[in-house]
Amino acid sequence: MPFTSIADKFDDSGQHRVLVVDDLRDNVTILRAFLKHHNYTTFAAHSGKDAIEMVEKIHPDLILLDLNMPGMNGMEVLTHLRTLETLDKTGIILLTASGNVDELLEAFSIGADDFIQKPYHHIEMLARIQSVLKMRDTQMKLLEVNRRLDEFNQDLEVKVADQVLELEKVNRLRRFFSPQIAETFLAGDVAPFANIRQQISVVFLDLRNFTSFAEKQDPDTVMNVLSTFHSTVGPVIFKHNATLERFTGDGLMCFIGAPHAEPQHASIAFDMAKEMQQKVSGLSREWMEKGFDLQMGIGISSGEASTGTIGFEKRLDYAAIGSVTNLSARLCSVAEGGEILMSRDSYDDIGDKSSIEAKGKLELKGFSQKIEVFSCRL
Repeated sequence: MPFTSIADKFDDSGQHRVLVVDDLRDNVTILRAFLKHHNYTTFAAHSGKDAIEMVEKIHPDLILLDLNMPGMNGMEVLTHLRTLETLDKTGIILLTASGNVDELLEAFSIGADDFIQKPYHHIEMLARIQSVLKMRDTQMKLLEVNRRLDEFNQDLEVKVADQVLELEKVNRLRRFFSPQIAETFLAGDVAPFANIRQQISVVFLDLRNFTSFAEKQDPDTVMNVLSTFHSTVGPVIFKHNATLERFTGDGLMCFIGAPHAEPQHASIAFDMAKEMQQKVSGLSREWMEKGFDLQMGIGISSGEASTGTIGFEKRLDYAAIGSVTNLSARLCSVAEGGEILMSRDSYDDIGDKSSIEAKGKLELKGFSQKIEVFSCRL
């Protein structure tokens, strides 16, 4: 069987036209060669003015637009292109070495579909290009459907088009931020980027025996298990309005109480953890039938944390930092499969304690004193 690299999976069918816009000719040459290797039809422009003149002639499916160009910069080009009705379905991906969040948010509001950080990670670039083109192709199909609907009801088409445009704005933000943060941006509130101290409950979870499982199974099997796992717990997280901070392979971290304050954060975190355990226990039975001994452990801790932006200019995340986060992670690491472990602070703030029992004090790595721990098994 011939070897196929991950990058080859993102090869184009040969039908898409990509315009590369950058004042540095070497950058354009390298990008075009890379895209041609993956079966894209490419064109080049070395200034904002050249790009505007060219798009009306070639009508590209996608534009890779450098933000930092002399004369007419990328933001000005983007603003002009989004005024052209003939290009309203053309995807635009920004090329930037800057991590300026305000600049990126402004670009999304104008009409950028995505951005790629310099220096480029080629597989990530191919994935983002393919994602935007798939969205573009879907929009073209929807456009044809709308044209047919127009024969029956012109007013309905206008309403649908307005809703689609609004959803596109929301989806652009939600590709990069949790739903709570995206909704706050859309409401005109920039508070999520302010570093503040808040009372929150942090939830860590991961699968027991995953390392040995991954060692024995082929990559496709491992990815299928992870995909099923994430698609099972993910909706539960959003159902309880928790903020998902990050995935860590077979686990994840989320928290309740930020960016929006929530007085009942501990009770909500516990209810969420119980629902996730119930759903994953069903998965565990299915996995066991296949010979996969995988169960989930959960750790919950409540307390004060610093919430806000972390990272550096090329990559920013919204995060919760503090001892409460570390404690939750340690509790998760010692929780058995099917078990929820929580700290005293979380236990005290939970209303219904009928399913919880004291587990005594445990020595946890990184903590100088033993920690009082409480356990729940469903």
